[in-house]
Amino acid sequence: MTHAVDADIPLDRDIFLRTLVRELATSLESVVGLAEASGYISLVGQTVGTHIDDMYTSALAVDRLSRQQVADVLVDLKQRIHGDFYIIEQDDQRIVLGTHSCPFAEKVIGRESMCMMTSNVFGTIAARNLGYAQVELVETIARGAAGCRVVVHLVPGTGAGRDPGREYFGDAPPVLGTLGTGLVVE
Repeated sequence: MTHAVDADIPLDRDIFLRTLVRELATSLESVVGLAEASGYISLVGQTVGTHIDDMYTSALAVDRLSRQQVADVLVDLKQRIHGDFYIIEQDDQRIVLGTHSCPFAEKVIGRESMCMMTSNVFGTIAARNLGYAQVELVETIARGAAGCRVVVHLVPGTGAGRDPGREYFGDAPPVLGTLGTGLVVE
């Protein structure tokens, strides 16, 4: 074999982009620590969540999504990016989602800060449409679990899990800790 094009190399746009995000998270975590890296990635997640929410509300021709539509959107967006999320249960107080695969695939293992994309996208969409969300990452593939279990609390004060989660408020930017960006960095 004399030509690069003939080489059997597992590289495509998807693998390249997942690797890029992982290495950015790795660099951030090693330079500023997990909490600060999570905060920076949260900023990106918030912007992406706003953009995705705008796409769905426009496509569905509504000003705001209903609770059922929010649940459907959270599942649909993850399906579109190969996250394979599904609803475990839902009611007026919370939406519980699960998955056995991550859009970042194996690149997420050991990189908890990357989970802030899910937290912020879910939290931003739920809060923009329903006024409030608290996203609790109960189990994550990044932390070594076989799958993820994410609880989106829709009523303040109802989250009582091991991970208190992050809160998101309506159309106003979230409150920010040390990064000055509107997110509470734990």
